[in-house]
Amino acid sequence: MQSLYAINRDKSYDGDLDLSTQVYRDSIRQSYQLYLFNILQMREVTKHSLKDEAHRKGKHLPSDFDKQFTSKLYTNPLIQSTFNDNGFIAALANNKVEKFLTEDETRLLYNDFAKTPEYKAYLKNPNTTEADDLEILLFLFKYSVTGEIYNDLMDNYFSNWWDDKSLVVGAVKKTLKSLPLTEGYIQGLQPGEDTVTEFGEALLQDVLRHNDKLLEHIVPTLNNWDAERVAVIDMVLLKMALSELLNFPTIPTKVTLNEFVEIAKLYSTDKSKDFINGILDRLLKKLNQDGLIKKEGRGLK
Repeated sequence: MQSLYAINRDKSYDGDLDLSTQVYRDSIRQSYQLYLFNILQMREVTKHSLKDEAHRKGKHLPSDFDKQFTSKLYTNPLIQSTFNDNGFIAALANNKVEKFLTEDETRLLYNDFAKTPEYKAYLKNPNTTEADDLEILLFLFKYSVTGEIYNDLMDNYFSNWWDDKSLVVGAVKKTLKSLPLTEGYIQGLQPGEDTVTEFGEALLQDVLRHNDKLLEHIVPTLNNWDAERVAVIDMVLLKMALSELLNFPTIPTKVTLNEFVEIAKLYSTDKSKDFINGILDRLLKKLNQDGLIKKEGRGLK
């Protein structure tokens, strides 16, 4: 959807399937890069607890809290696995995400987090367990990702941050809950070729190749509404949904309708959900009448 929208707004892509496909593949790569950077950022924030401990222990008159302080936010085995996992190390190098990292920014994030009562309570507990370590790491991520500092930082480096934020946040939380990292875990989260090519790329190219034909189906269902007045993102969603209905026989029609209504809720105007739902309902009825819906497998119509 994002790629088709970008292609629609930039006419230099017109008719160039290879260039348009590259835009799509770049967006997939950027999403995975963003996921890796979020984990890396959290990892590097924990390292500042080492310097924090050294500073506190080096005070002439340390407080009881200073004496009790340890760098276990960094030394715990869960976060340490992100330093030692060869798959994660290789993924960072291959996707060139470390170039976005700066010590000043991770220090700023740590200093902000260090003021929280949750972190102080974790440090005061002398008998923390692996469950405690996981809880504080999840809290560190949640606290950071909802803060202005973190979001400004991500927005500065990644133009896709706001579009992909919910997806990335969910994936990072899942990864944190899976710590310590095991062999092959990170590679398993790379976008699969079947999804990227056999579905995503195929859908993109089908919409681009059959743009005029898709529009011929859509226009009569607009009830005299000028197609030029339909929001660009809404028209993109309608063409994608229609392409799925006509040319992707293994995707149930109900799945297509529900998914595109949900996408409209996230990316378009307040009224788009009902608009998309109404048009797709009319399209589906007309296509069924004309015998154009061909789905494979029981119960897919």
